[in-house]
Amino acid sequence: METYDLIIIGAGAAGLSAGIYAARSGLKTAIIEEKLSGGTTADAPTVENYPGFATINGADLAEKMTAHCRKTGVIIHELETVTALNLQSEKKTIKTTRAEYDATAIIIATGSHYREIGAKGEKEFRGKGVSYCGVCDGPLFKGKDVMVVGGGNSAAITTLYLSGLAANVQLVHRKEAFRCEEAYIKDIQTKPNVQIIWNAEIHEIMGDKVVEKVLIKDAKSGETREIPVNAVFVQVGEAPNSQTAKESGIETDEHGYIKTDMYQRTNISGIYAAGDVTNQPVKQVGTAVGQGITAALEAYAYVRRPYYRK
Repeated sequence: METYDLIIIGAGAAGLSAGIYAARSGLKTAIIEEKLSGGTTADAPTVENYPGFATINGADLAEKMTAHCRKTGVIIHELETVTALNLQSEKKTIKTTRAEYDATAIIIATGSHYREIGAKGEKEFRGKGVSYCGVCDGPLFKGKDVMVVGGGNSAAITTLYLSGLAANVQLVHRKEAFRCEEAYIKDIQTKPNVQIIWNAEIHEIMGDKVVEKVLIKDAKSGETREIPVNAVFVQVGEAPNSQTAKESGIETDEHGYIKTDMYQRTNISGIYAAGDVTNQPVKQVGTAVGQGITAALEAYAYVRRPYYRK
């Protein structure tokens, strides 16, 4: 069994930032990530207004963060899933699909996963025209007709990205006003190949072996109509990856987000949480970085007593 001062679960913006600060503080630190480093930041076509970068490709920013983290000496275990946590003793135990680890402190930075719209055919056509990542799958539909579902920043960014690849982009929103930043709305309005469909929801996604058309329903009149498309990009928000933490006794709110205080502390001593998995209200790369740093410095204080803040 490997033993560390600190183990961070999740290698997104929060986890990588926590790793950098923890290692520089002198803690023996490891990060366990069930996928590849970068988290949802790596999926973003562009990240705007991250300090120092007016705009940067999400994958590039994630790569820079990962390289920086590794340079500090943090060991990153990729493609390894945490299956159970035992947090009842002073030494915490983390079980994964590959091994078992001991740590004095743990930071949970597991992020979130893409929400589904629950339409008929959504699960059946996932990977066959239904996508949750524009930058991952957008190039597969170059010159074709695609549809984006959502009304927030992620939907707007994905629409703008796809407008440069697809022949036509139809943006479907169940309300009559966007929740995204005004700058994105102005950019969308300049794109001649983007059409906005207000007050509508996808009722069914149809096709033979791949997506061929969708059935949308007007939220006001209840009328339905079919629209031929080659792909549907779902961008309706995210849900926290907190199930394992919850099962180990960590408190979550009614939406499943881990409860933390201003120091990123959870209800269990020595356990911290940072990033999109927490109940902190603003979900941005910058806020995830800040929370990760705070959690790392608090974990340092906990490990190197008597600096622990009670």
